[in-house]
Amino acid sequence: MDFRSKGITLHSLFVSFLLFSTIFPLSFSAANQPHKVKNLATPHRLSSSAVFKVQGNVYPLGHYTVFFNIGLPPKFYDLDIDSGSDITWVQCDAPCKGCTKPRVQLYKPNHNLVQCVDQLCSEVHLSTDHNCASPDDQCDYEVEYADNGSSLGVLVRDHIAFQFTNGSVVHPKIAFGCGYDQKYSGSTSPPSTAGVLGLGNGRASILTQLHSLGLIRNVVGHCLSARGGGFLFFGDDPVPSSGIVWTSMVHSSSEKHYSSGPAELLFNGKATKVKGLELIFDSGSSYTYFNSLAYQAVVNLVTGDLKGKQLTRATEDPSLPICWKGPKSFKSLSDIKKYFKPLAFSFTKTKNVQMQLPPEAYLIISKHGNVCLGILDGTEVGLENLNIIGDISLQDKMVIYDNEKQQIGWVSANCDRLPNMDRDLEGNPHPYAANLGIFGNGFPASFENIDDQ
Repeated sequence: MDFRSKGITLHSLFVSFLLFSTIFPLSFSAANQPHKVKNLATPHRLSSSAVFKVQGNVYPLGHYTVFFNIGLPPKFYDLDIDSGSDITWVQCDAPCKGCTKPRVQLYKPNHNLVQCVDQLCSEVHLSTDHNCASPDDQCDYEVEYADNGSSLGVLVRDHIAFQFTNGSVVHPKIAFGCGYDQKYSGSTSPPSTAGVLGLGNGRASILTQLHSLGLIRNVVGHCLSARGGGFLFFGDDPVPSSGIVWTSMVHSSSEKHYSSGPAELLFNGKATKVKGLELIFDSGSSYTYFNSLAYQAVVNLVTGDLKGKQLTRATEDPSLPICWKGPKSFKSLSDIKKYFKPLAFSFTKTKNVQMQLPPEAYLIISKHGNVCLGILDGTEVGLENLNIIGDISLQDKMVIYDNEKQQIGWVSANCDRLPNMDRDLEGNPHPYAANLGIFGNGFPASFENIDDQ
């Protein structure tokens, strides 16, 4: 099947961090000493944000990516954006398993390994009894995803470039993984990206590190276009002042993703028997997944409503488990709206809060011209009782994860256009407006640089 569910890392499948034998020479440079964060929290920094263009789509590609500029001199790395995990990693220039990039596009550590005694290393271990055999040991990690894929490597700290909405450019030192052993589940092919950008709320995430440096508020969000592309942002600058629907996060100290609930599923505006759904917002998953009972209820509701509507099952279409063919091949999702009813999540702990799912938020048109159900059986693929809102249901919405308010918000949006980013605060065109968030080989001397934080 041409579908995937990477995304979340969860307690039973969770990030398990193990110490492995050293594969890189360890330098005793300042970059490897326990990291002390300076207090950079100034009003103008905290009110700013960084916005990045996003590429990709739900189908046929199956993921959305962003380019990050890492190192000095900088190199581009395309990363799969994943709100279901918190560890960011890039493929490492080392004896490598599961790597898909040519060697010149791999990340090469340069005496910048994070040491085992670094506070950040203890943050990426689930156990509270994290011990180091030697203070000079490197900090190794292993992250395991919900689809049983994984990445094994070593933590490093390097410069990452960010252009902010106030016009400044910074490239602070940020810790991330250098992965040398990637595994992928079943028949799923390795992604074509250089790694994964973990947007979760763990202390090792890039979001938390930027916040601890005083550069942004502890807010991250994305806007994924159904036509492909979109944008990603760190900080709350792009968040509209009104119109957002908010619901509370379900907080757990061991989970580094964004959950909300309980929610009831509505079909065509009417209540169903599907209730009490705890939902995980996961930009690392192409499709939406329900536990078996909820999934079968949705299938029964949708197929039952299709009776007498000239659609028949397209069992020969391998694109997704359930597809239908029409009187003629479908060209776009606008062709199928008359056949399908909208769904919605109604969050029962927050009065009058719903997330609308029109047909285009749970269906795709396959390359064979059929319409396919983009809601899948999570229990069948090992997710047990979990329910995931994937990219297909997050499209054409600005989704905001506000870790300060402990809320998740969304609002319908035109994700094809960057938010108020074509000009600086004085009304002048941004130097990088045409390619915001993607930098060249140098930084204008007039911009503020934070190199060694």
